[in-house]
Amino acid sequence: MESTGFRKGNMVTMLSIDGGGIRGIIPGTLLGFLESKLQALDGPDARIADYFDVIAGTSTGGLVTTMLTAPNTDNRPVYAAKDITNFYLEHSPEIFPQHSRKSFVNSIKSMFGQAGGPKYDGEYLRSLTNGLLGDLTLKQTLTNVVIPSFDIKLLQPVIFSTTDAKLNDLKNARLADVCIGTSAAPTFFPAHYFETKDAEGNSRSFNLIDGGVAANNPTMMAISQIWKEILMQNTDDDRIKPLEHSKRMLVLSLGTGAAKHTQKYSAAAASKWGLRDWLYDKGATPLLDVYGDASSDMVDFHVSTLFQALDCKNNYLRIQVRTK
Repeated sequence: MESTGFRKGNMVTMLSIDGGGIRGIIPGTLLGFLESKLQALDGPDARIADYFDVIAGTSTGGLVTTMLTAPNTDNRPVYAAKDITNFYLEHSPEIFPQHSRKSFVNSIKSMFGQAGGPKYDGEYLRSLTNGLLGDLTLKQTLTNVVIPSFDIKLLQPVIFSTTDAKLNDLKNARLADVCIGTSAAPTFFPAHYFETKDAEGNSRSFNLIDGGVAANNPTMMAISQIWKEILMQNTDDDRIKPLEHSKRMLVLSLGTGAAKHTQKYSAAAASKWGLRDWLYDKGATPLLDVYGDASSDMVDFHVSTLFQALDCKNNYLRIQVRTK
């Protein structure tokens, strides 16, 4: 998609997919159902990428985003949404292993110098993504994508997008590198280093870890990218205020599931915890639960409030599965 279409009068459709490791199977299942309904309306060749101007994803959500938007030799998505579930069932035990007691305890030991390196070497993920995506780059996606990661050297978020890649070759990273970078969960996978180059021989280096550090729920980040695009495309005499343009957005935000921790923790118990207890307590991971849920829920709170304030709350739908 060469033109973004983020101009006055146009409705902008956006899909956002949270991070969550193996739980990427949840949005994959939802998207498979949605795509089947779209195919019932428009024929068997319809794909998710045909209906969204922007697809954003963090970590495992970034992998799903790429699968939905990377082109095959026929310039159609490499994966139909219905195939994502089988992809996770086949590969997730090697790519996104669940946080077992053994693996998490080993991660704690690593932090205290009792063991070295991440739990997994990441070779399976590297091999899989390189084999699937080859040398495809961000600017080749079939619709606009937004995939966050975090540069551990610069200590700042890095937002990969199709729009930026088309404007600057140094931001036109290989999709395989973007997927590996946004999925490089600390203690479980190694940080990912790569470089980009432009026609003049300039280079840019990236030292990336999991995008969930910056935005586990990338919805607000994607909206901000759309606002930036609006400001860039419109002249001073014909510029729409970004907030007003939000009335012309249709946003579908998919979570990857979250356990409902009602009464699971208490101030009485937490007041006695040290570092190790916050990291691992009787099979639970309090610190990860707090940071992960808080990050995603705060984004949902802000986006929901934004659309309600603009009197267009029906333009935003958040789907999050919560289990007891």
